[in-house]
Amino acid sequence: MSKDYPTLKFAAIGLDHRHIYDQVGSLRGIGAECVGYWSSEDVPPIEGFVKRFPDVPRIEDKAQLLEDPSVQLIVTAGIPSVRADIAIEAMRHGKDVMVDKPGVVTEEQLAAVREVQAETGRIYSVNFTERFEVRAVTRAEELIKAGAIGRVVQTIGLGPHRLNKPTRPDWFFKRAEYGGILADIGSHQIDQFLHLTGSTDAEVVTSSVGNFANPETPELEDFGEFLLRSDHASCYVRLDWYTPDGLANWGDGRLTILGTEGFIELRKYVDIGGRPGTNHLFLVDKNETRYIDCSDAELPYYTNMRADIFDRTETAMPQSHCFKVCELALRAQKQATRRGSLARAAQG
Repeated sequence: MSKDYPTLKFAAIGLDHRHIYDQVGSLRGIGAECVGYWSSEDVPPIEGFVKRFPDVPRIEDKAQLLEDPSVQLIVTAGIPSVRADIAIEAMRHGKDVMVDKPGVVTEEQLAAVREVQAETGRIYSVNFTERFEVRAVTRAEELIKAGAIGRVVQTIGLGPHRLNKPTRPDWFFKRAEYGGILADIGSHQIDQFLHLTGSTDAEVVTSSVGNFANPETPELEDFGEFLLRSDHASCYVRLDWYTPDGLANWGDGRLTILGTEGFIELRKYVDIGGRPGTNHLFLVDKNETRYIDCSDAELPYYTNMRADIFDRTETAMPQSHCFKVCELALRAQKQATRRGSLARAAQG
């Protein structure tokens, strides 16, 4: 039986990425109240934000939101390089935090966030949307827990994205501001690997980044890959910004989960085989090959986050897991071999 909670009150600080729509919309969807938002300037997502949430007031001084005792949670999708500072400031004001990925872009930022989180006891949660916002992943978790494919020993994550270059802001092309392709969208895949295999740590066996198609924006990494290995499972990931215009969606994101008695493939956002919609799951076990429509699966992250805020628990995501994902993503980024025009630039 679900527990009744008071209305959760939250504020949005930093609207530089469109993921803020999901954060605010999903929180309001569980009955939370957004008391206001602050942005450093009129960044492009503000227009879409106002259109979606016309009743949410814009606050000129973010201190008003940080110092409001009724606000329990701060959400942010600011420029990646400033998200750590926003989170630290919020936690020091007694607020829990939900950050768009990547939550941090340097090891120094991660150390600072860890320190402040430990000092304050506040919740620091990175919203890994490729798990928390995808119903097919929820259904895959249920199947794995039921023993449908045995013990999970490997995941293969494919994270293609459409570049939409003319619409991207300047920070998107600056390595110091977006953090690199592995630290950014690679963090999704690391989160899923650790969670689905029950791993608490992993080794970065190899990683690489490249710029093969966009030499005119030399700091953009348009391709990345890495291999992780824990003491009982492994993970291969490929990321890119090459989704062609002929695809009906922004990217054919897939996840293959290999077990000792079968495997699951998720086609999260589009099934190029022709099925309409999103959240497609294919299960192969010792008895059959089966297609499962996951559109009715739940998305428990936001309700669990609310429970954690009121109960001081870790049901949405263990704090140690959140930090480990960030740590491994930064390590993969730091160790990455540079390829394509990135390699030529490094050679001078």
